Amino acid sequence: MQVSVRHAETGVSVIAFLFLAVSGCYSQRRQEPPKPTGPWMNTTLSADERADLVLKEMTLDEKVALLHGVGMPTDDPVTPENAPSNRGVGYAVGVPRLGIPGIDMSDAAYGVRSSGTNGRYSTALPSNVAAAASWDPDAAYEYGALIGRELRAQGFNMSLGGGVDITREPRNGRTFEYLGEDPVLAGKLVAKLIEGTQSQHVIGDIKHYAFNDQESGRNSVNITVGKRAARESDLLAFEIGVSEGHPAAVMCSYNRVNGDFACENQYLLNDLLKKDWKFPGFVLSDWGGTHSTEKASAAGLDNEQPGRFSFGDRYKAAVEAGKIPKTELDDHVHRILRSMFTAGVIDFPRQRFVVDPFAGFETARKIEEGGIVLLKNSKAALPLDSTKLHTIVVIGSHSDVGMISGGGSAQVDPIGGNAIAAPGQGATRWLQEVWFPTSPMKAIQARAPKATVKYDPGTDPAAAAAVAKGADVAIVFAYQWESEGMDLKSLSLPHDQDELIAKVAAANPHTIVVLETGSPVTMPWVDAPAAILEAWYGGSDGANAVGNVLFGTVNPSGKLPNTFPRSEADLPHPTITQPPPESAHFSGPASPEMRAAGLPPFQVVYDEGVKVGYKWYDAEKKPVLFPFGYGLSYTSYKYSELKVTSEDKVKVTFTVANTGARAGAEIAEVYASLPAAAQEPPKRLIGWSKVKLEPGEKRTVTVEIDPRFLSIFDEQKDGWTRLSGDYTIMVGGSSQDLPLKATINLK
Repeated sequence: MQVSVRHAETGVSVIAFLFLAVSGCYSQRRQEPPKPTGPWMNTTLSADERADLVLKEMTLDEKVALLHGVGMPTDDPVTPENAPSNRGVGYAVGVPRLGIPGIDMSDAAYGVRSSGTNGRYSTALPSNVAAAASWDPDAAYEYGALIGRELRAQGFNMSLGGGVDITREPRNGRTFEYLGEDPVLAGKLVAKLIEGTQSQHVIGDIKHYAFNDQESGRNSVNITVGKRAARESDLLAFEIGVSEGHPAAVMCSYNRVNGDFACENQYLLNDLLKKDWKFPGFVLSDWGGTHSTEKASAAGLDNEQPGRFSFGDRYKAAVEAGKIPKTELDDHVHRILRSMFTAGVIDFPRQRFVVDPFAGFETARKIEEGGIVLLKNSKAALPLDSTKLHTIVVIGSHSDVGMISGGGSAQVDPIGGNAIAAPGQGATRWLQEVWFPTSPMKAIQARAPKATVKYDPGTDPAAAAAVAKGADVAIVFAYQWESEGMDLKSLSLPHDQDELIAKVAAANPHTIVVLETGSPVTMPWVDAPAAILEAWYGGSDGANAVGNVLFGTVNPSGKLPNTFPRSEADLPHPTITQPPPESAHFSGPASPEMRAAGLPPFQVVYDEGVKVGYKWYDAEKKPVLFPFGYGLSYTSYKYSELKVTSEDKVKVTFTVANTGARAGAEIAEVYASLPAAAQEPPKRLIGWSKVKLEPGEKRTVTVEIDPRFLSIFDEQKDGWTRLSGDYTIMVGGSSQDLPLKATINLK
């Protein structure tokens, strides 16, 4: 098959010949290199035993070389050290004489980054928060597996995805990269995503460890949080992800936590991660997040990226001077080697393939369909009936040509370039809006071929309202772009889109709003439109997913992983604490000198403690716009027959029935209220099940509850404790719609 695509950087037409392999997705480009030899290649040995055998053969220089990167191959000139790399964002040289390959790293939050610049292309999956809105562990696994396949196809053997910082600050510019505000939901889903990635013999990681909850001053902010609050919120998501997903690597974050930088934080790295959670893999720094040599090494940092300011010559000199014990060095190296054996990057060497840039579209579309959330549907305005439509007006957000994507290191190059740029001028650039060429207008026209479909850019709200007046339906696409390196100024829609929606809805009662956002947004116009869809950042085939939901080919089943507040005044922190002037301008990786000194700290105190997201609104009795776990369907569901048992583990059994006329999938959510002595918020999520039901079908569901999810973290005992007393179990369709309740006494 021959496909003509346009190079994202130069605009030159590139012909990619895709000789489909047996899988139908990739074609082999070169023969598999010979496998290394040595006793460590005995696959009957454990990964630890194999790592030790390699370690015994390594020189001091070879060991130190494995502890750091050699710059950013994407930006740096070719050198003998980085020449074997795949020109990704990080590369650690291996030990060629022992058959140990280099570690070739690529950013891969929702797809492989920077593919266009090297003449290759990748599938852009929906944003991570969209995957979280599906509440679907199987979809999360497929999400990770697709990324893993495309990483290997392009010659990479390590993913830098796996973001799981929970949404304490919804204006965080990376909210779209993460998995929502609840640690159980986020932790469970990131574990499956990591499993999927590593199933493709790619090193997976989990990040940003920990409390990287805002971009403003991320290199200098000091997060102050109590141990119990930390363990029951942000750190619980990491604990679940590490214990269930078994990532080969953990990336520590830029910020300070309780005084120490995360990448030299003894409590986070050694005491908690490596000792308490028994994490056997390696810790690498975020890019430029290493601030010392001896302190970081002793605290548990294993690998500095992307360079070697602290873990290169300075590290070797410290070992030779006896300032860093050789046992400490060997532990770092052992962890890296062990991870390479565990992930299979040594037993299954990379084979570069030509990626079929369209092969992942179906996976991306299905995940997006599962993550779209129907927020409002007055008088069954949706789904649309194409046989009854004569005129449709599509308004705003470049919806004639594309859909917005999330920026920063997560950015995936769109096939053919940025949809809103001039032809051939589609390179992706830092802190620039990038629109994937997936056209909602074309998708709508394809589903209503007999209707007249008009487009208005929405730049003049009055003009758009005039065009919308009299149409059978007006569909307004509204967006809020976000990116690493910045935080949102507010949760309001930018570019006068609130006014646009209000005026169009006033002109046409049959107005539908489709939101393309990575975070919650405020909606002063919420009562005006007939229907509202949250589509997030939809990925490579987002338009077809939205079209299928609008016209009822797909019954929406997504539910919110983040609460939508009525106002920013209702947030735990109504304004984001900003860095001091000397570092306010800086958001990228620090220079070596800045890393050595450290930027001046400023304080952010999480005095809300465990009250994150819906737990805050519940505890403070604050009404919300749309609650956590909320989402409508084109059918209806009924819950009944709740039974809670506790013979071994607590098990919650109930029945869900589809009482409507359409097949659908209901996310049945299970919450618990703990005894009063726990001094916890009114309820917490402890489990869920996504139940697919035909019209009239009912099914009995059993959810087994992890004991940690019914426990509190006892600071005196430094461990999880389940208190004796009455626990109320609640089941239903959202955090504020829980018709089933039962009380059980636990000892």
